[in-house]
Parts: sequence; structure tokens; C-alpha cells
Amino acid sequence: MMELLRKRRSIRSYRDQDIDPGIVELLKEAALRSPTSRNFRPWRFVFVEDKEKLAALSKAKPSGSSFLAGARLGVVVCAYDDESDVWIEDCSIASIILQLAGSSLGLGSCWIQIRLRMHDGSQTSEEYVRSVLGLPAGLKVESIIAFGYPDEERGPVPVEELEREKILSG
Repeated sequence: MMELLRKRRSIRSYRDQDIDPGIVELLKEAALRSPTSRNFRPWRFVFVEDKEKLAALSKAKPSGSSFLAGARLGVVVCAYDDESDVWIEDCSIASIILQLAGSSLGLGSCWIQIRLRMHDGSQTSEEYVRSVLGLPAGLKVESIIAFGYPDEERGPVPVEELEREKILSG
């Protein structure tokens, strides 16, 4: 597990290579195995492989989402907030579980924050994503995780650069 944590980095450039359907199925299983508070499982996952939809979703925010157009898979992580008071936490956990699973399967990934972000001056990123995918108004969108085979090399953060001062004494 520690080696996986060390090697996982945000990857924003992907090779022009389809993701094997078996790997996509493993990502689906990983998402559904994500820890969840009180086993409420409020999350929903939309697996998007259509290039036109990925290109449209890449415009969800003015910055920080454009690389999704070059990805081969985007997983929209969302939930019904009336199913759990900690849906944000559950969706966040599922998002990182997806990223770790993808890394273990040879994929690069990057989190795209959607909740509390703006698409433009009048529409939220969440509203924009719901409109692109035809999702119900009550479904809250936390994030999109972009996936693909890495077209960039990023080494682990050196241990000397870890911010040890963030570990407080108890």
C-alpha cells in the first residue's frame, strides 16, 4: 500500500489508448467497495467513455478541467444529499479509492473538483455537469476523476519534501 501511495500522482496528460473494458469493470467494483458512513452508500457513479461527452465535461470549469478532453474515462462521483449527512465525505473517499485503484491498474488519474465551483458567471459547475449528462436536479456532483494511460512521468514526492510540521503532537 505504501508503494502505491508513493507512486500515485495527479496525471493530466494521457496516451491515445483505450482502457481495457476489464479494467473499467475493476474500477466500478472499487467504487462500489468504497467505505461509507453507516453503510448508507449515498454515492452514484457515472462512467463516461464517450469522447464528445468527455470534451463537454472538460469545460465544467474555466480552469482545472480541460485535461479531461484527453482522458479515455471520466468518472463523475455524485450523491443524493438526503440519503446521508456525510455524502461529501463518502464521495471524497470513493474518489480517492478510484484513484488508488486506477494507479494499481497502471492508469493515471486526476481529481476535478466540481462541488462549489463555477462553470461561468451564472451557472455552477455542478449544474453544467448535470446538464451535459442529463442527471436529475437532486443529484449533487462532488468530483470527476479523469483516467487514462499516463503520457507524462511524475516521480514520487521525495520524503524530504513531506510537510512533517503538519503532524501535531497529541
